[in-house]
Amino acid sequence: MKSLSRYRKHRYASPLLLVFALFMIGTTFSVASASTKESVNFARSAAIDEGKQIFLKGCSSCHGLNAEGGKIAPSLIGVGAASVDFQVGTGRMPMADMTVQAMRKKPAYTAEEVAALAVYVASLAPGPAIPGDEILTYERDGNTAQGGELFRTNCAMCHNFAGQGGALSQGKFAPTLMGVEPKEIYEALITGPQSMPVFSDKIITPAEKLSIIKWIKAAEVEPSLGGAALGRVGPVTEGLLIWTLGLGLLIGIAVWLATKAR
Repeated sequence: MKSLSRYRKHRYASPLLLVFALFMIGTTFSVASASTKESVNFARSAAIDEGKQIFLKGCSSCHGLNAEGGKIAPSLIGVGAASVDFQVGTGRMPMADMTVQAMRKKPAYTAEEVAALAVYVASLAPGPAIPGDEILTYERDGNTAQGGELFRTNCAMCHNFAGQGGALSQGKFAPTLMGVEPKEIYEALITGPQSMPVFSDKIITPAEKLSIIKWIKAAEVEPSLGGAALGRVGPVTEGLLIWTLGLGLLIGIAVWLATKAR
């Protein structure tokens, strides 16, 4: 004990202990980091394998064995995880008839299967990623007034000025945006499903996308202060109502006047 106490009081004891402690901390951190990376890589590899099996069973007949596309379905190389999450997560894919517009319906796969399929497609080539909560901060960072202006400029010609949806050419339509999840709206903007164009970050910045989402969410709860909203589907419905009631009222008055004049 006396000899140990003598070494402890040596002038080089403290620096050597400090170096030893730092060495042990660095070694422990390196081992832990390597283990974490290996675990993450293993989990990602397992998800890719699972997604590939799902793809081969449910998607390859149209999109090709290597997702290269075919005569009736486009290539999925480079579409990113966001496109898969939107199309498959909303039940639009898979679909039996590729010649008609994909309709929203109950998803054919679970959330875990959709995530695995998205990871597999994302592994084929770089593409838009699924937006997380750290991106979808529209309530904090969005601007409702700016979002309304952007929506009327870029979206209203298809989705209606109030986001209620509208008819397109060749029997297609732009769906209503009321009740749609913010993540799905963001994914649609960056992937361009169906007849919708892709709004890249150079065309509409991420901050502007959040403003559009905030305006849509505000439109969902906006009260109709002017009376009956008539579905907010535009002047066709309003004009039809006016012509029907207006002409009916004029005809009724004319008949009443003619009857009274006798």
